Amino acid sequence: MRSAALVILGFVTSGSALADLQNVQVGGVLRIRGTYYNAPVMSDRANTLSPGFRYPATIGHLPVTSIFSWDHNRSHGWQFVEQRTRLNVKADFTDNVTAFVELENFGYWGEGFRSNYVTGVDNRSNGTDNATLYQSYIEVQDLFGEPLRLRVGRQEFVLGSGFLIGNNDGKSLFTGLSFDGVNLVYTGDKLTVGAFAAKLAEAGPLEEDGDMDLYTLYATYTGIENTTLEGYWIWVRDARALEDTSTGWLASRIEHALGVDDYDVTNLHTVGLRAAGTLGKFDYNGEVAYQFGSAGQLGKAWSLAGSPVSLSPYGDDKATWDNWGGMVEAGYTLDTKYTPRLFVGGCYFGGADNSKLDFLEWLDAAVNPFYKPHVDSSFNRLFSNYEYSNAFDSTDLTNCWFGRAGASANVTDKIKVLLYLQYMEALEAFNAPVLGNRWIISPFSFWTHPNPRDLGWETFLDVTYAYSEDLSFELAWGHLWTGEGIAKGNFVVAEGLGFSGGTAKDSADCIYAESKITF
Repeated sequence: MRSAALVILGFVTSGSALADLQNVQVGGVLRIRGTYYNAPVMSDRANTLSPGFRYPATIGHLPVTSIFSWDHNRSHGWQFVEQRTRLNVKADFTDNVTAFVELENFGYWGEGFRSNYVTGVDNRSNGTDNATLYQSYIEVQDLFGEPLRLRVGRQEFVLGSGFLIGNNDGKSLFTGLSFDGVNLVYTGDKLTVGAFAAKLAEAGPLEEDGDMDLYTLYATYTGIENTTLEGYWIWVRDARALEDTSTGWLASRIEHALGVDDYDVTNLHTVGLRAAGTLGKFDYNGEVAYQFGSAGQLGKAWSLAGSPVSLSPYGDDKATWDNWGGMVEAGYTLDTKYTPRLFVGGCYFGGADNSKLDFLEWLDAAVNPFYKPHVDSSFNRLFSNYEYSNAFDSTDLTNCWFGRAGASANVTDKIKVLLYLQYMEALEAFNAPVLGNRWIISPFSFWTHPNPRDLGWETFLDVTYAYSEDLSFELAWGHLWTGEGIAKGNFVVAEGLGFSGGTAKDSADCIYAESKITF
């Protein structure tokens, strides 16, 4: 992939050197958003056995903690103002050649302030307000005289609706996402076929392997009236080195013979289909995906990491992905004043509880120095654009299902209102130790009971005011009625590796106001 990219890049740059500059455009985007969560985060005054810690029902795993306590009496809320500034230059040349460069600065108000009012020191070299290169690519249209478009360099890439690969533009923390890669697209009358390859992590220019790469094949068919059909295959190959123990040559050979500490390259494959369109006043959008492959990086995440109970330091080097995920939404637009649209929808992300042991497994983990835990995977959201909960989803919520209903309307020519209500539930419940609690590790972690799966009800109200074609204002409010499933806790965040559980079940609110101008 690297050699091919270099050859293509050399071809494109040599061609663009002979092209004549025809047009230059300068543009940008400025977004400022202030956010307030009254969902109380864990207190900074205790970083060990603090409220909110829970202990997986396995020997060999350290405690995990939740971001939120859901207890207004114990801790505080969270408030910040984020600002993103982008400035881009697009140069059009002859022979259908384009060069695009975009710089970005993202930060929070106050983190780059340069002066200390107490001492009077003016620090102008803290480096917190530097711009970064967000996009920088060369694009060629009608390559070889065919309807081929080639884009080489750092670029945004949104696959379909952004269900699994997006640019993070709509996230609550809108840091954006771009890829270093090559995108080749053939566009026909009814069929579009593309291939995208990107370098996610580079271990070093001299290494034989060890990188993390993304490959995608995708196709879109529009031959059916008012209908779009899409199919794709996504492959994430992670060859970064994995090792539970740092032993010598002989010890490594012994471990290999015993079948431990022998991780293969992680290969996460995702195949999916999407259908979207309209039928009269009805509209729909649905997507389903299946994931499979070896999951060494996932298995390594559940290695010993210093547990005081288990003798074994090894993770599950045979872990795999085997999960389904999907989403659907259907709407109906009334032909009346304000053009209200009513909709229902939901999503499903398959998952598993990684923490349940029977007695024999518990005994094996306690006495066997070569014990390997069995790790079940959850559906991996990859680089999704979708946030399904305004309260605790950061595009990594999984092992759950959601159902929602709502409406939107254009109350004036410039004001749009969106309102919905949704219910959330975990699929596989966390098996909590019967004798343990948030302060005490249970020595008999095979003796468990499942936590509730109800994550709660959530409502969301959004008002957008388009002051002009370039400037808009947005005000949004979300309210979560916390369910027992996140009060007591379940593994539903961080792609199923993270624990969401508090010390109470107080309701939570999120309010944000944003201004956005495009030029």
